[in-house]
Amino acid sequence: MTTPYSFAHNAYAGDLQSTYAALTDGEESGVVVNVAGRIMLMREQGKLAFATLRDSTGEIQLFALSAVAADFENFTKLHLGDWVGVTGQVVRTKRGELSVKVESFVRLAEALNNFGDKWAGISDFDLRYRHREADLVANPASRDALAKRSDVIRVIRQYLWDMNFKEVETPMLNAIATGAAARPFTTHHNALDAKFFLRIAPELWLKRLVVGGFERVFEIGRVFRNEGISPRHNPEFTMMELYSAYWDYEDMMVLVENMVEKIAVEILGTTEITYQGREISLKAPWPRRTMAELASEAVGEEVSVHTDREHLASLLRERGVEVHASWGAGRCLSELFEETCEANLWDPIYVTEHPVEISPLSRQSRRDPEVTERFESYCVGRELSNGFSELIDPVEQRRRFEDQARLAAAGDDEAMAIDEDYIKALEWGLPPTAGLGIGIDRLVMLLTDSSNIKEVIAFPTLKPLGK
Repeated sequence: MTTPYSFAHNAYAGDLQSTYAALTDGEESGVVVNVAGRIMLMREQGKLAFATLRDSTGEIQLFALSAVAADFENFTKLHLGDWVGVTGQVVRTKRGELSVKVESFVRLAEALNNFGDKWAGISDFDLRYRHREADLVANPASRDALAKRSDVIRVIRQYLWDMNFKEVETPMLNAIATGAAARPFTTHHNALDAKFFLRIAPELWLKRLVVGGFERVFEIGRVFRNEGISPRHNPEFTMMELYSAYWDYEDMMVLVENMVEKIAVEILGTTEITYQGREISLKAPWPRRTMAELASEAVGEEVSVHTDREHLASLLRERGVEVHASWGAGRCLSELFEETCEANLWDPIYVTEHPVEISPLSRQSRRDPEVTERFESYCVGRELSNGFSELIDPVEQRRRFEDQARLAAAGDDEAMAIDEDYIKALEWGLPPTAGLGIGIDRLVMLLTDSSNIKEVIAFPTLKPLGK
């Protein structure tokens, strides 16, 4: 059977189900439509055949009579998974099923592979993610998760546009690996004969736009971190970063909780959700606790960035954490928090006042110069967002970068490099500014009740076959 180059598609299953919901059993609409999609089920009963057609909006039954349908015999020979275009009248069968009564059809593409068990779909883990196209056909939950991901990004964009943020694009190829504490991917630019890095964050570029007069900017795009693969981590993932002049980190926390609440209501219809069997409320406002407060409660004694470094190190060693010689009290406090608190932060919460040592781009706190005006939001035991009042002093920024360079020389492969162009930009003047980063993948995991990040990425990174 020769496949056509196009099909005059003019109707969708979901629309037909709603438009003709009032048709009574056995009633014909008198309206002829062209529908297209995949055959997901085929049942032949003598001179009758019933098939289920699925398109991007839902499913509808195809009802074929040998006396009416042209080429009835070949219609019954269609394979499960074949793409077809069908012309026919919208009817409701005597058994109450809304259907398209087949007058003619054409096979648009033949499915040479099957899509797994018709009830259970594809269960093989490797096949699901290595051939995601098959998984999306066989497993409705996979399609739903990716559809919700699209909706989440749409709501974020609209929310920020309504607040007069401008969407921008910044380079993915960077001469310096900076903007976040992470190991970069490296590549080579042949024409320039130069080493480049895939960006680990767009942060410094976006703040340079604020220097240039864009008071509110955001970007949604890929970032790349040369780290492990796990149910929570993919080497390339989607980040939304935004910056607003004249704000501080308190303003940014208000934006985050209100935006997440808006997304939940728009996508799920409620702020009261269930994740992995446990209830969560995403309703704003969210509680705020300092890192020192939470760590103190977890270890049963008061600890802070001012606690003796060796005592903090001993608390870490008691818990099986290897303490590096380059870590100061601030890094030790952060590691203690991660070890004892992070996994237990189930309901949304802001963790504030991160040590200066681990926050090279954050502004010092007005309350305590050893900590910063930085927050991370946590939910279901993992980080959801990271934001802070931005460091705007070029002299202090250079000092912080130099501290990072010393860490890199000591073997810290996540330390930032000195970015002279960014320091130059700060010398032209960055107004008081707050910034934010949200991992889109983790947010979608939360809203789709997904335990594995691969479920919400169309094509997650996998080990090459044979490795």
